[in-house]
Amino acid sequence: MYEARLLAALVGDPQRVTRRQMNAWAASFENWGDCDTVCFHLFDRTPFAWEKVRQWSASPRLFVKRGAFALMACLALHDKAAPDKSFLALLPLIEKGAPRRAQFREEGRELALRAIGRRNAALNAAAVKVARRLADSPQAAERWVGKDALRELTSPAVTRRLDAKRSKEKS
Repeated sequence: MYEARLLAALVGDPQRVTRRQMNAWAASFENWGDCDTVCFHLFDRTPFAWEKVRQWSASPRLFVKRGAFALMACLALHDKAAPDKSFLALLPLIEKGAPRRAQFREEGRELALRAIGRRNAALNAAAVKVARRLADSPQAAERWVGKDALRELTSPAVTRRLDAKRSKEKS
């Protein structure tokens, strides 16, 4: 089943994927590998990706929730036409996270926060604010997500890339 789903994700037509299929596959994710692969190669290109981000982020199931965060990261990387406001609306979902630590979910949150923050300078500033709040949290999982995201989002490499992008947009 695992290999068949990964192959289907690589060759599938996102326009033929249904909401029901997405929910069924998400409910049967067994690990971060199949979750992330399906989200990165198929689900983020479906007409329902943004809808599933919101729906799945409320799920109590570990890999369904991870799917929400993986989709957020995918959309930040692949949906070039999406406006900043769409990504700003996702930041509270990342910040909220979940009440108990689960490594794979936390890695997904951090991945989504970093991907959104690398998109442009405005989103970087908003993501850095969220990362700082998380880094200051009394909860270890929140601190880990925040500190790890901050390390990248404020790194010289990301700062140079965003500055170059901003300069290019002005000219």
